[in-house]
Formats: sequence, C-alpha cells, structure tokens
Amino acid sequence: MHDESSNQYRSGYVAIVGRPNVGKSTLLNHLVKQKISITSRRPQTTRHTILGVHTLPHAQIVYVDTPGIHADGKRAMNRYMNRAATNMLEDVDVILFVVESLRWIREDEHVLAQLEKYPQPIFLVINKVDLIPKKEELLPWISELKGKADFRDIIIVSALRNDRLDLLEQEIIKALPKQENFFPEEQLTNRSLRFMAAEIVREKLTRSLSKELPYSLTVAIEQFKEEPGLISIGAVIWVERKGQKAIVVGKEGKQIKKIGQSARIDLEKLTGEKVYLQLWVKVREGWSDDERALRSLGYEEQR
Repeated sequence: MHDESSNQYRSGYVAIVGRPNVGKSTLLNHLVKQKISITSRRPQTTRHTILGVHTLPHAQIVYVDTPGIHADGKRAMNRYMNRAATNMLEDVDVILFVVESLRWIREDEHVLAQLEKYPQPIFLVINKVDLIPKKEELLPWISELKGKADFRDIIIVSALRNDRLDLLEQEIIKALPKQENFFPEEQLTNRSLRFMAAEIVREKLTRSLSKELPYSLTVAIEQFKEEPGLISIGAVIWVERKGQKAIVVGKEGKQIKKIGQSARIDLEKLTGEKVYLQLWVKVREGWSDDERALRSLGYEEQR
C-alpha cells in the first residue's frame, strides 16, 4: 500500500532521453522491474514513446522512454522519432540524459543542445559502466562532462546489471513535486495490449534479421480478439521491397515461423493466457519515408 494522504508523497513524469543505442529502453525496463519497452543491440529499436509506471509506498514515478534523438532527420521516420522524443519534454518534471561510459560523440552534443531549451532538472546518467575495465578512467572524463551543463547530478549506472539504479531512483524522487499519483497503483504502462503485441513481434524481427532490414519493416495488428483463455492475434509485417519479404519469410517459411514462435512465448508470458498468433508479410514501397503512410501504420505523436 502507498500513502498518498501524506504531504511527503511525490509523483511526476521523468523523460529518458539520449542518442540511439545508449540503453534507454533497458534502463526503463529495469527501473520499473517489468519488460515494457522492446530492446535489441541495434540502434533505433525504440520508435514510439512509452510510459512505464513505477508505484512505491511514498512516490509514483512515470518514466517516459523515448526514441533516440538523431542529429539529422533525412527520412520521415527519423523526423517522426525526433519529434516523438522532444514533444514529451515540455510536460515532464525531470529529464534523464543517458550517455554511454567513456563515449561522447557529436550526437550526444546535439541531444544536450536540445535539452538546454528546457528548465527541468537534468540528471546525466552514465550507462554501460560494466563495459569499462579500468574504472579510474571515468573520473577525468566525468570531470570534463561536468563543464558542459548545469546537471542536477551525475550518476554512473549499469542498466543491464541493475547496478546503482536504486541510487538513481532515490535522487529522482527527491526532484519530483509533492503531489498525488497520476495512475492507479496496479497500472504499468499507458500502452494497450494490441500495441505491445506489435512491438514484441517487431523486437523478434529486429533480433533475428540482418543488419539493415529491421529499419525497413514495421508491424501492424489487423486482428485482435480476446476470448476466455485465448487471445487470437493477426499481425502484418510491412516491408519496402519484394526481396525483403523473401528474407523475412525465409526458406520454406522457416524464418517467419521461428519469429512467430518466439513472439508467442513472450506474449503468453505478458498476458498469462494462451495466444494464437498469425503473421503475414506484405510489401508497401517507401513506407518509412512517407508521412501519410507512417500515420496509417500507427506512427502518431503522443503528448
């Protein structure tokens, strides 16, 4: 039970931002102790903003996972992702700016320039510290970063290993306003099961397919039926060229079968129900560089 009647109760929105592939989604999943955002080793896996609600006895933290911010927006998809990430910033109470240990590049500089437009406290979260064998190398590097902005705090973590996330959470709570919670205690996200199903299928595709293909595909749920003890889902995997369709299907349909089995297992874990999942692959040329096509495939901006 939590005690909202206490005048010490705090709650608020916390944006997790940074360039692609710094571990934002992994951080969200470990902070809320539940898999809400899909993850892979590929940059740009996250395409939508997604809320992860973490309710404690004395606070409710609403984390907002965002797509990686790009220095360029050449394609419609990249522009959509940049807008999705920055649109949220006006409405949050705290910003977590996530960077990779011992790696500061032009895109990090670009993200910081965007963040400096906002008055909210910014925590610099240095992630992937588990990959640094000589920890003493971090000190001079952190010292250099301190001069780049007036950060509320700089916290070193390993999201993957759950290292120092309790410290990060404590500091976040101190920065939140004293107010009642926004969501019921049992709610974990703002996204529907239908949305989560599409994302889980896309995660399996991203993890299974060759380097460039995941950027040319998306998943749309066309059928979603909940019955007692069974959820039936029909999903279309949209690609941009016929050759890509052949790769997704695989020889004798083996690739798509493997992806479907893997996605079904995750969906059954998520729902606690038996899931019947059907996948189809269709071609829609140039969908990722067409604003209208993006909207029709569910890429709509959230506030």
